[in-house]
Amino acid sequence: MKKVLITGGAGFIGSNLALLLISKGFEITVLDNLSPQIHGDNAENESPLYLAIKDKVNFIKGTVTSKADWEKAIAGRQVIVHYAAETGTGQSMYEIARYTEVNVQGTALMLDILANSVHQVEKVVIASSRSIYGEGKYYAEGLDQYVYPEHRTSAYMDNGDFEVKHPGYSQTLKLVATDEESKIHPSSVYGITKQNQEQMIMTVCPTIGIAPIAFRYQNVYGPGQSLSNPYTGILSIFSTLIKNNKGINVFEDGRESRDFVFIDDVIKATYLGIINDEANGQIFNVGAGIATDVLTVAKTLIKQYGIEVPVNISGNYRLGDIRHNYADLGKINKTLGFVPSVDFETGIARFVEWVNGQQVSAGKYEDSIAEMKEKGLFK
Repeated sequence: MKKVLITGGAGFIGSNLALLLISKGFEITVLDNLSPQIHGDNAENESPLYLAIKDKVNFIKGTVTSKADWEKAIAGRQVIVHYAAETGTGQSMYEIARYTEVNVQGTALMLDILANSVHQVEKVVIASSRSIYGEGKYYAEGLDQYVYPEHRTSAYMDNGDFEVKHPGYSQTLKLVATDEESKIHPSSVYGITKQNQEQMIMTVCPTIGIAPIAFRYQNVYGPGQSLSNPYTGILSIFSTLIKNNKGINVFEDGRESRDFVFIDDVIKATYLGIINDEANGQIFNVGAGIATDVLTVAKTLIKQYGIEVPVNISGNYRLGDIRHNYADLGKINKTLGFVPSVDFETGIARFVEWVNGQQVSAGKYEDSIAEMKEKGLFK
């Protein structure tokens, strides 16, 4: 299977996957709308992600909400890697129609074409997300059982209590790795749309003779990620603030944690899924398998940049944010032999080195916070 369509292939993950596949002899088509939120207002002349691939791929500027663009992009392809999506947990909570149209309806259009036309597609890879889990998996020692806490509410967080709760259980819950069999209960519209994408592809594709694969990516970072999009990626947000000598506002108590996985590891895992039939019909977590708290992220970035800025642990919070989640990698290791190779310190050093070579503008972080405040999502 040498002919691959990557939707969103000019984005951070998609462009890196395209370059790897090209090096392996694959023929790549990219469908991307070059969204200004990701690429800036002059993407075709200034977006480094787009410029890195434009002469190496068959590029189609279009949108996944257009049936005609889908039909053009799918023609002659054997594998589809579906990355195109609106991303951003907070923004999804007030741009609900747009997120649903692009993520859900866009995927439905693809499946409708595959189910009702003659084509050569044999495999579809969907970029799912850790956001579909909502809160991660925990162990309640006093109950001797694993539990999945419900979404946190203002009633607790307004009083500085940010930890997750389990009904009728007063002891502290122990965070454990979230495996693929864990409860699915997304806490944002973005998470709901990613769950919907995954379920549609994993349900429809087998009925029409196409092998589906879903990768539930954790927090992907590395050289090339957008420094201007304030709705995704605390590494970019914090870096922009530091480079502009502005203080960092750490939400909650700074102990909330995420699984940060380096871009090279994400691309490696995805490539293994494309080339191995053992992946067909399977759902995999992709992460580093380690929880890193947000305060550690802020301090590490300040150290790496060598720029001292104040860090304010503010107690602010965003409704829809989770407290903790990190990936259990047992399944992808056993099935595909995937082991992450870039640890957090090494990955951050490589990310910082790249940022230092970029022109970092003031960014739109304050505007995004103002938007969330206006919608009642930022406290």
